[in-house]
Amino acid sequence: RPLVLIMGLSGTMDSWPPAWIDALARHRRVIVYDNEGIRRTTLGAAPLTVPRMAADVASLARALRLKTIDVLGWSMGGMIAQSLAHSFPRLVRRMVLCATAPGDGKATFPSPDAAKVLTDPTNQSALLGVLFPPGNTAALDAFLAGITAYPEATPMAPAAVMAQQLTASTAWLLGSEASGRPLRALRLPVLVGAGAQDQLLPVANARHLAGAIPGAKRKIYPDAAHGFLFQHTTDFRRRVERFLG
Repeated sequence: RPLVLIMGLSGTMDSWPPAWIDALARHRRVIVYDNEGIRRTTLGAAPLTVPRMAADVASLARALRLKTIDVLGWSMGGMIAQSLAHSFPRLVRRMVLCATAPGDGKATFPSPDAAKVLTDPTNQSALLGVLFPPGNTAALDAFLAGITAYPEATPMAPAAVMAQQLTASTAWLLGSEASGRPLRALRLPVLVGAGAQDQLLPVANARHLAGAIPGAKRKIYPDAAHGFLFQHTTDFRRRVERFLG
């Protein structure tokens, strides 16, 4: 059964640690790809939007002749996943939302410090620094070791593309996209995961998503932040596998 991993703002498919992909791929076909404007994926005419990036996933599924898919979206990737499930309900079987936010106008925005990091795409070290709680160098070092293990690793999107992604994500957070609402229209099994110390997309977003999507399951890690799925990789992966079946 295919599982499509949808990357978030600033990331490429090299931002998924190899060990994470390998573990998921033991029991299913895992598909990763680059969002618009990254490496060999073309960038359409401005403005870039979350619904358009969701349509890209649907086009990818058609190209691979996949009738149904499971999706796991991280950060902006979770916004794309929600839009995909709303606009293409027959395509998505199950959905995992990681450290993301709703598009119904009730999102909690990044903290002021995190917002500064997002608006300065040249400061890659600062962006990586907010993925894990302060002082948790072990999780950060393991993450960096994984994503730099790829041949010719390119884990960051071009700055111009990041700027468009930020604009697209902001429109989603403001509730400006029709495919972000209402959350009760999402009639599929959903697992929501988050870190309680997330500054980029605060944990209030996960709580709102899990409460508003009918039947959604929720797991929050008190000692983790935006990269909780890599800090608690074994536990969360097992939860994902049980959820996907």
